[in-house]
Amino acid sequence: MSDSGHSQPGMFVPGRNRRRRWMDQGPTGNLNLSEPGRDRDPMLRDRDQDRWDGNDDNCGYTIQKTPIILAKPSSDRAKGAPTAAPAPMEKPIVLMKARDDGKPAAPVEGASLPPAVAVAKVEKEGQRPTQPVYQIQNRGMGSAGSAGGNVDPVVGQAKLLPPPKMKHSIKLVDEYMNWCDSAIEFLLDQTDLLVVGVLGLQGTGKSTLMSLLSANSPDDDQRSYVFRMQSQEVRERAGNQTSGIDFFISQERIIFLDTQPILSPAILDHLINNDRKLPPEYNLPHTYVEMQSLQTAAFLFTVCHVVIVVQDWFTDFNLYRFLQTAEMLKPSTPSPSNESSGSSGSDEGIEYYPQLVFLQNKAKREDFCPRNLKQMHTVIDKIMLHSHLRYKGTLSMLDCNIFPGLPYDYLESEVNLFFIPTMECDTEDTISRAGSGGIPLFSVLPTYKGHPSFHSLISKLRSQIMSMSRPQLSHTILTEKNWFHYAARIWDGVKKSSALSEYSRLLG
Repeated sequence: MSDSGHSQPGMFVPGRNRRRRWMDQGPTGNLNLSEPGRDRDPMLRDRDQDRWDGNDDNCGYTIQKTPIILAKPSSDRAKGAPTAAPAPMEKPIVLMKARDDGKPAAPVEGASLPPAVAVAKVEKEGQRPTQPVYQIQNRGMGSAGSAGGNVDPVVGQAKLLPPPKMKHSIKLVDEYMNWCDSAIEFLLDQTDLLVVGVLGLQGTGKSTLMSLLSANSPDDDQRSYVFRMQSQEVRERAGNQTSGIDFFISQERIIFLDTQPILSPAILDHLINNDRKLPPEYNLPHTYVEMQSLQTAAFLFTVCHVVIVVQDWFTDFNLYRFLQTAEMLKPSTPSPSNESSGSSGSDEGIEYYPQLVFLQNKAKREDFCPRNLKQMHTVIDKIMLHSHLRYKGTLSMLDCNIFPGLPYDYLESEVNLFFIPTMECDTEDTISRAGSGGIPLFSVLPTYKGHPSFHSLISKLRSQIMSMSRPQLSHTILTEKNWFHYAARIWDGVKKSSALSEYSRLLG
C-alpha cells in the first residue's frame, strides 16, 4: 500500500477484493456514500456477503425480506437438550394428585410448571399403581375433614350413627310358613353375632323368656315387651299368641328367634274348625301340624348358636323324642362347593350342631333341692345320650353361685339345665303373717323362698347365654346380612327336603 492509501497493482489483500467487487457491481447512482460503513457491523456484512455469494447474477441491490423461523414442537424439544428458553405458556396446566402420607402435597392451583417437567409428570402419573383397598378413610368424609374438621351432616354423620334400634319384633316366617324379607334392613356387615332360638310346648312362657333375655326387664310393663305375651283372652280360650317365627336383634347384636309352639293343639283346632286348606302333600291336619313343628326345629338346629328348650314341668318324654326326630331330619351343613341344603347329611365331620339348653320354667321350691337337681341331670343325660346336639358342658348352675354349699363335682354328668321360678312382682312379695288379725311379723325380713329371686336368676341366665361360644354356622364366616341370606336358603331347603317329605309320607 502506498502513502496515498491506494493499493498497489498486483497486491492482494484479504477481504478487500470482495468489497470492491460489491461496490463495482452495485448501481453508481443509488450508492449513498454518506451511509455508515457496513464494515462496522459484522453481522450485516456476513449476511450481505452470503447473499451476494449465493447469487452472482444479481445486478442490483434488493431489499431483504423478513426471515421465517421454523421451531420444533414442544414434545420434540423436551427430548433433546433445549438451546433456548421456551416461550411462556398461555394457561398453566396443573396436575393434581391424591395426598399420600409422608409425601409433599400437590401443587397449588395457578402454579406454572415447565413443559419438560409437566410431560414427565404425566408419564409418571400414568405408571402410578392403583391405591390399596385400605385407603378408603376419606370417602364421603375426606372433603369435610380437610376443609375444617366439620363432618358433613348428611354423608359423614351417617357413619357415626348407631345401628337402628328395634322396638318390637317382626316376622321372619309368617303364619303360612313363608319367608319374610323385612328383617334385612336391621342387619349390619359385621361378623360378631350370636343367634338364640327357642322351642317349647304351648303356654310354657317362650315369648316372655325371650323378651327378658333380649331387651326387657321384669319391672317393665308386659304390654311393652318386644315379643307379645299371651293376653288374657287368648289364655282363656287356650290359644297361641305367636305364629310362625318372630325376629328381634338387640343392641348387643344378638339375634333372638321366637317360634310358635310345637305340636300345638290350638293350631290343630284352628285348622279343623276354620276349614283351612292344607298343602297338597299333606292329607291330615295333625300330620301338617307335626311337620310344621319339625321344620321349625330343624331350621333352628341349623342357623342358631343356642337353642333353648322351655318346659314348665318335668318331664315330657314326647318332647325329647321330638328333639331327636328333628335332629335326624336336620339339613346338612352346605359345603363350599355345593350350596344346596335340601337333604340331611351323614358325614358327622362337617355337620354343625347347636348348643342345647333345657330351661325349667315356673320351677317350684322343691325343684331347687340338691337331690332333685341331681336326678334331673341324670334323667336328661340318659335320654340324650346318643344325641349329637351339644346339650352339656356349656352352661352350669353351680358356677352361678346358686347352690353355694355344693361342690363342683356334685353332679356326675352336668347338662345344660337351668331353673327359673314363677315370675312375680316385688309388690307381691308377701311377708310372714301370724294370728287371725293379720299383724305382720318380722316385716323387715323377706320371705324365705328356697331359691334366689326371679330378677337374680334371669340376670344369671342372660349372662351365661351371652357368654357362650359362637362357632361358625357354615364353612365360611358369616356377617349379619350373610346370615340372613343363609337362613333364607336353609328355610327353603327345609321346606323342600326329601327326608322331611318321606317322613311325612310315613306318618300317613
